[in-house]
Amino acid sequence: MDGHLQGADLARAYFDDLVRPLLDAHFPGVPYAAARLGSGSDVLGFDDATSRDHDWGCRLTLLLDDAAAGAVPDVTAMLERELPDRYGGRPVRFPVTWDQAATHKVEVSTVAAFCRFRLGVDPTGGLSVLDWLCLVGQCVLEVTAGPVFADGTASLAGIREALRRCPPDVERYVLAAWWRRASQWMPIIGRAAERGDESGSRILAARVAEDLIRLAFALSGEWAPYGKWRGTAFKELPVARRLAAPLDIAVAAPEWREREAALAEAAEILLDVQRERGLPAPGKAVVQFWDRPYRTVDDAVAAELVAGITDPEVAALPPYVGSVEQWVDSVDVLAHADRRAALQIAYRTWIGGG
Repeated sequence: MDGHLQGADLARAYFDDLVRPLLDAHFPGVPYAAARLGSGSDVLGFDDATSRDHDWGCRLTLLLDDAAAGAVPDVTAMLERELPDRYGGRPVRFPVTWDQAATHKVEVSTVAAFCRFRLGVDPTGGLSVLDWLCLVGQCVLEVTAGPVFADGTASLAGIREALRRCPPDVERYVLAAWWRRASQWMPIIGRAAERGDESGSRILAARVAEDLIRLAFALSGEWAPYGKWRGTAFKELPVARRLAAPLDIAVAAPEWREREAALAEAAEILLDVQRERGLPAPGKAVVQFWDRPYRTVDDAVAAELVAGITDPEVAALPPYVGSVEQWVDSVDVLAHADRRAALQIAYRTWIGGG
């Protein structure tokens, strides 16, 4: 096979040449979806030669409807028994970081079980407000971003479509939190530098730039992948053409006023995007910070978004907290679905006044 073959293309060929014929022969009446979903850079289409040093190869996701859940172990066993040792010169059975057994890496599950494992919540019956707030972009992309090669299930396509964009008032709530975060850190970039903390000022500028990139994803109606691929995916957003230059200056300029000016420019661009979408937007994104020689995001930007929320469940939430990705940054929390889901108790406590 081509040494530059992408993982998703390998998965498609693996399915067409080996897995599909076996399913047709042994389970002709069982509807399924075949895809390349879950973990791995190839799900996002970003894999390269470096990606091949672990967890890359003949991988496939095979999902059955819940009604056929009893067939999951039988399909898994059949593939283990019938698949050859190699395909296109690559091993069919190999260890991965979460499973050191040299077994085939066709993940067989039901649609609902797979989604619950990746998301931490069950999307088959719709998502609550707190479910939406406990989703993480990377994990949503593990369900929605990868290619589907065949789909005879009753629910996968609907779930993928429903997950692409959160409800309007949840979106407003999350957007307001990103603006609020930027407003809290931006005015101390200059203050830190003027006190002789140039390194601290640079770190703060980079922090605000990161929040503005995350805001760009949210305003574009796109989920952001985790840090390794966030900048790569950002470049594919339409707004990146306008934002890339000021954000590069914000993290690289030698003087704090240049960094602040670049962040202010980026904020105005994003407010224009918000306005173009028909969302509330004051005249300017950036204002003077009290009577000091620094600038920050106008509190009105976030406040107007929150003021427009009509869903009572969203309105009951503490303003500006946002989704779990906006107040948790531990990989060992965000990368575990059950731990993310457990964070709903924090929202419930806040709603109850605790």
